[in-house]
Amino acid sequence: MARVDVIMPQMGESIAEGTVSKWLKKVGDEVKRDEPILEISTDKVDAEIPAPTSGVLAEIRVPEGKTVEVQTVVAVIETDKSAAAGAGAAGAAEVKPAPTLAPAKPAAPAAAAPPATPARPAASAAPAAPVAPRGGDGGVGLEERLRTRSTPLVRKIAAEHDVDIARVAGSGLAGRVTKKDILGFIESGQAGAPEVAGVADQPRPAAPAPSAGVGKSGEIVHPTVEPWPGDRVEPMSKIRKLTADHMVMSRRVSAHVTSYYELDFTRIARLRAAHKGEYEGRGVRLTYMAFIVRVVADNLRTHPVLNTSVSGDNVIYRKPINIGIAVALDWGLIVPVLKNVDELSVLGIARQMADLADRARAKRLSPDEVQKGTFTITNPGVFGSYIGAPIINQPQVAILGVGAIEKRPKVMTLEDGQDVIAIRTMSMFSLSYDHRVVDGADADRFLADVKRDLQDFPEGVL
Repeated sequence: MARVDVIMPQMGESIAEGTVSKWLKKVGDEVKRDEPILEISTDKVDAEIPAPTSGVLAEIRVPEGKTVEVQTVVAVIETDKSAAAGAGAAGAAEVKPAPTLAPAKPAAPAAAAPPATPARPAASAAPAAPVAPRGGDGGVGLEERLRTRSTPLVRKIAAEHDVDIARVAGSGLAGRVTKKDILGFIESGQAGAPEVAGVADQPRPAAPAPSAGVGKSGEIVHPTVEPWPGDRVEPMSKIRKLTADHMVMSRRVSAHVTSYYELDFTRIARLRAAHKGEYEGRGVRLTYMAFIVRVVADNLRTHPVLNTSVSGDNVIYRKPINIGIAVALDWGLIVPVLKNVDELSVLGIARQMADLADRARAKRLSPDEVQKGTFTITNPGVFGSYIGAPIINQPQVAILGVGAIEKRPKVMTLEDGQDVIAIRTMSMFSLSYDHRVVDGADADRFLADVKRDLQDFPEGVL
């Protein structure tokens, strides 16, 4: 008899939790290896999770709509069908919550100082004790290590605001400090208030009311408006709500600046037309995006500051060049990642993009395929948009927007110096970048080189 755990996967580099959106199987159902058994949502992906083995779904520990930390066991599969039959009958009437879920929030507002140990409170638990100074032996208990653990994004926000994470009351697993916790702590004004030794046990005044747009526990609060007669009100889907929160957070974290460049795609259009049939014979559709990704990857190697992440006062220069391509879905936006793009040919890029996009629409992406991106490209031009100013995909420092590629009148200068108006295939590019580490000169040099390489794209590369 073997029991195999189904865990909440990490669907993105900075993602620490996921929500069970829908169970596709019920307790007692037979499942096959790699068969989807549940759907999950994070702020990066809405995906189906396959069964890690064949057997019978013996136990569901996390109900639909529940958010849990990554690596939490959400279900158990029994590979021995006879043993699973009894377990399934006993467990079918009740969905048990995972034993490692985050502790319930206390009824009273949290004090400025967090508890020394974030053990789960009982129903009649007394108020938590304030943080005690660490002893000279530096001993730290397991629960405290779990509480002070946090995602790279949370540590980055804490470092930027000079906040000791140990001062922040965590609402995650075993008191883990989440993004909502750190933002709420900063917005409440407690970040700049030093702790006074010896008075931790005295009552503290209530924290100032958080600023507009942030709830008491740090969550993003979107303004409400009054519906009018005849209006239809629908709640946001999970992926839409998480995307909205992530975008607001990104604008808050990064100093956004956007530069715009006009590009002539006439040469690329001719190359694409000449080789389109050849690529289709290999089962691949040759798109403009394949050329763009190829050139962007080359220039990220020569302009490494665009391929970085900010970590406190440090800049992490990423070695791999992993480009995320935003894919618009009926239920939201997802960003599959092409890994080590600088090592791929145009054919390889076109093939991988088509495969990732198809599986994203079918909710068949694996966790590894939506994480560890170092740069993102979004293509609003596919819907006819002239250009846009996209928001940076954290924890990256830049995102490229591609406008509509279409024929337009263009003033050109002939060899004899005469100016003429010609019909050219044109597009607009926009680059939103984090001005904390990327200067305007860096962004413009990068865009200028991308423009040059696309307009002079060598036919031999195809």
